Amino acid sequence: MESRLRVHGHPIQPMLVTFPFGLFVSATVFDLADVAGGPAFLGEVGYWTSVAALVAAALSTVAGMVDLWDAAGERTRRTKITFNLVNAAMAALFLLTCLIRAHSPQRGATGVMLAAELVALGLGGAGVWLGARLMRQFEAGRAETGTLDALGPVAGSTVEIVRPRV
Repeated sequence: MESRLRVHGHPIQPMLVTFPFGLFVSATVFDLADVAGGPAFLGEVGYWTSVAALVAAALSTVAGMVDLWDAAGERTRRTKITFNLVNAAMAALFLLTCLIRAHSPQRGATGVMLAAELVALGLGGAGVWLGARLMRQFEAGRAETGTLDALGPVAGSTVEIVRPRV
């Protein structure tokens, strides 16, 4: 996966995407406990965890849009676009549940909201699969894959913003 935004030569967006997905899973677990009859505060914790995940998803989306500017091949570009759209759909479903819950006094989840969150996590699973596919394409194009040279000392800045190829 070619990327303009990198840390130690690795693209940033696949690293960032793990935060919203993990937070969305955590929020769903809290909401499941709330719907199953747990203490009411679990619904509020689930709500605020979803809000944090939406902020992380926004950051990940910005990094993904930067990476789209100079995608190498048509197949890679289509995969990146699909990856970003799937992650955006997951975030949109969670945003919908957050907007509905924002006006309730305890911000608890309902069974319908929990079902929407589970569908969103299913979409997120497809996003994880697409992200893994992009990373395999990235690793296949790297010359030092499988060697110990990648573990050597790092010279200069470890965070890079690379100019596009002309």
